[in-house]
Amino acid sequence: MTEEPRFDAAVYNSEGLLPAVIQQWDTGEVLMLAWMNKEALRRTLTEGRVTFWSRSRQEYWRKGDTSGHAQYVRSAALDCDNDTLLVKVDQVGVACHTGTRTCFDGRELDVVTMERSEG
Repeated sequence: MTEEPRFDAAVYNSEGLLPAVIQQWDTGEVLMLAWMNKEALRRTLTEGRVTFWSRSRQEYWRKGDTSGHAQYVRSAALDCDNDTLLVKVDQVGVACHTGTRTCFDGRELDVVTMERSEG
């Protein structure tokens, strides 16, 4: 008998949503951030493909069903507060709806950087 994955520890925001950071499992590349409700999380953990809740369309969407750019789950973990999910995936094709590999391409902000001081 296969045990159902445990996801009842997740803490959702006031809209019943959990932010999910999606990362390429082997390179560590951060691909995107989207939202899951309890059912989307259950589907993601039990079906092996990432499912999100679309806030704009108010419906579930499984990444890749229309585009072919699927995300196959390799692992999932909640953060220390249980209010953010990290899903490591094997990404097929691009992750961003704009057609780029990651949603974070080409949008770097100007920042002041500092070197770490020792001692």
